[in-house]
Amino acid sequence: MRIIKALKSKLYDEPENPFEQEFARLRKEIEAGLRYCRQIVKFLNYEIEIVDNISFMWQFKDIFVDELYRFESDSIAPRIFDCGANVGTSCLYFKSLFPHARISAFEADPRIADVLQNNLVRNGCADIEVLPKAIWVHDGAVEFGCEGADAGSIHSDSEKISIAAVRLREMIRQEERLDFLKLDIEGAETAVLADCADVLFRVERMFIEYHSWVKLDQTLDVVLKLLRSNRFRYHLSPIAARKSPFVNRALDLPMDLQVNIFAYRL
Repeated sequence: MRIIKALKSKLYDEPENPFEQEFARLRKEIEAGLRYCRQIVKFLNYEIEIVDNISFMWQFKDIFVDELYRFESDSIAPRIFDCGANVGTSCLYFKSLFPHARISAFEADPRIADVLQNNLVRNGCADIEVLPKAIWVHDGAVEFGCEGADAGSIHSDSEKISIAAVRLREMIRQEERLDFLKLDIEGAETAVLADCADVLFRVERMFIEYHSWVKLDQTLDVVLKLLRSNRFRYHLSPIAARKSPFVNRALDLPMDLQVNIFAYRL
């Protein structure tokens, strides 16, 4: 019995595939370091600069280990909008799936946008268009709180700066077809999707990270209604589910709910 338990423990403790092995290595290498410090990290066949060890580590798990953004396409060069590209981990993943993908990467934090651009050039992805702008409901400017990692937001309590904004609706309207729309924009998603309602027929599939800020009304129902009215099917996956949510209401946190939404057409 002890031998069986030991074997089971070994089985579950060891990573199951090369991506999990790489994740385990990265955890040992960078997790113990100080947060919000820039450093060069090598993983798989890539070398990138990161701005925060913890956010990058979990980006790697979501993107390369769990493959949240994996999709299939009948095009060898699918059109992709990566809204909230951060340091470029998602862009590198999309290029690993589709080397000829036509990608526009949007990053609101101007300092991180510079890192994003350099990372793409460093890893042979200079053909990706980088737009250092916030996704929003109008062009021009918007007040944005730079958090320093992957949580910058128009709703953040961090010190705000004025940055350039781009209206996503107009960007989509210029596309005949958008194969994949990734929308990880820290609470701006409901307003942006509502503004895009009349052009969503051009989008084949979407990944939306829904954010419920404690200080604002919850709008998940609005997002789902928009998807249904545009004939999307969807799958929901909560992030960091709370135990005993009737008691643990997370009112001391910036957000009390985050949900990954996978929307696609049949």
